[in-house]
Amino acid sequence: MRILSGIQPSGTPHLGNYFGMMKPAIELQNRGEAFYFIADLHALTTVQNANALRENSRELAVDFLACGLDPARSVFFLQSAVPAVTELAWILSTVTPMGLLERCHSFKDKTARGHAASHGLFAYPVLMAADILLYDSDLVPVGRDQKQHLEVTRDIAVKMNETFGEMFKLPEPSIRDDTAIVPGLDGAKMSKSYGNTIEIFAPENVLKKKIMGIKTDSTPVEEPKATEDSAILGLYKLVVSPADYAAMEADFRRGGIGYGDFKKRLFGAVWEHFAPQRERRAEILADAGLVDRVLAEGAERAREVSDLVLRRVRAAVGLAGTTTPFGQ
Repeated sequence: MRILSGIQPSGTPHLGNYFGMMKPAIELQNRGEAFYFIADLHALTTVQNANALRENSRELAVDFLACGLDPARSVFFLQSAVPAVTELAWILSTVTPMGLLERCHSFKDKTARGHAASHGLFAYPVLMAADILLYDSDLVPVGRDQKQHLEVTRDIAVKMNETFGEMFKLPEPSIRDDTAIVPGLDGAKMSKSYGNTIEIFAPENVLKKKIMGIKTDSTPVEEPKATEDSAILGLYKLVVSPADYAAMEADFRRGGIGYGDFKKRLFGAVWEHFAPQRERRAEILADAGLVDRVLAEGAERAREVSDLVLRRVRAAVGLAGTTTPFGQ
């Protein structure tokens, strides 16, 4: 079984990235052949500074490796290092109905938040479909809010198969019911777009300042605190044992403890939770060539698969190329 997942290098990785995508993806390394890519082509819709994109991509690679991605058990690469993906995206776009893209909620959401309404942003589901279909992916981990993206990919694959003959398998979503919705500093879903993030590897003083800045209500110290929709409890649950979480929840209900003390407890738990990852990150940074080697080897392995698939597609649609039997 081949598993595929990607993440955009649109900024410094935060707790939402880790618990929402990175941690579940890393756990899937044991279930099959895992392909993980840094979606730098997708990131061009929002990051249009060359130095920033390069730095973001490298930092994301370092952080992903530090968090447990094992290049010996997975294929880890930059999206742009596999040129076949853009060619396949164009081929797919020739059969993709406009109405299908117009129904995608992500374009509407992002433009509503101020992103430029570019062709790239509108058509990015086609590039995403190319990401998935180019590697004959069987399983794609997605959150419930991203399920539509995979449905679009399946629709495009069906259209290609109907138009040119059977060439693509239909990937299945892996939707985890326990995938964390990570609250940000304001209680809304943690997102760079909302400016409410807590970075995984922020320096100790920066991390503490951010956590102490989590928005809370004005409940007096002596009164019980509301547990429903609490950003403090929502984050604490992700980094401690069930027993420790239950203890903090009980303290919320009991009263007599202020939000400042709860935030200090949360800071200590987050700092301790990521201590092994910080140690691993320091080791990675100490080896100047490690990240480049990992990404280069991953790209080579990814191209071996993508070249076979693209030859199959080119032959099916009538472009120059050789016929490659389906499934090889």
